[in-house]
Amino acid sequence: MEAFYTLQGEGFHQGRAAYFIRLGGCDVGCVWCDVKESWDASKHPLVSIEDIVKQAASFPGRLAVITGGEPLMHQLDELTGALHQQGFETNIETSGSSPLSGDWDWICLSPKKFKAPLPEIVPLANELKVVIFNKHDFVWAETYAAHVNPQCKLYLQPEWDKASLVTPLIVDYIKDHPQWELSLQVHKYINVP
Repeated sequence: MEAFYTLQGEGFHQGRAAYFIRLGGCDVGCVWCDVKESWDASKHPLVSIEDIVKQAASFPGRLAVITGGEPLMHQLDELTGALHQQGFETNIETSGSSPLSGDWDWICLSPKKFKAPLPEIVPLANELKVVIFNKHDFVWAETYAAHVNPQCKLYLQPEWDKASLVTPLIVDYIKDHPQWELSLQVHKYINVP
């Protein structure tokens, strides 16, 4: 769908220079999705892996973040292999609802109620990032925190349009459950893509 060089705005790698590769196609359908234009893959032109990696390599940063839509709707072995050959660290942001492909240095799992992650992906996550839309999402978050590996970083992130309402709830929750950390969409605060 698009690719751009910016700062990673959220989660464990927040603040790092990153080349984002947003793939078209999503069958999860989050009501609060901020990139609904990514859902229909047919609306976006196909780009060769060679061209994607060449463009990524034209920037000095070597963190590549594959996102979507739902990037695992695509077979990603060749793309991650080509990125690794150019010295990139490969990160994926996924709901985990489709089978895992690709060779990843970091897996950010963001499970969605609309289409749950596959059980085999959950223990592979390096980072569990749960978007909090309402107070019931804390239970959802704990459901998946119970199944990730012990080294997985745990993040609660306010849904952007509900941030003023849910951020105080998240702060209180983290104070009571300090295994969690706060993830903010800093890129939206500083107005970068």
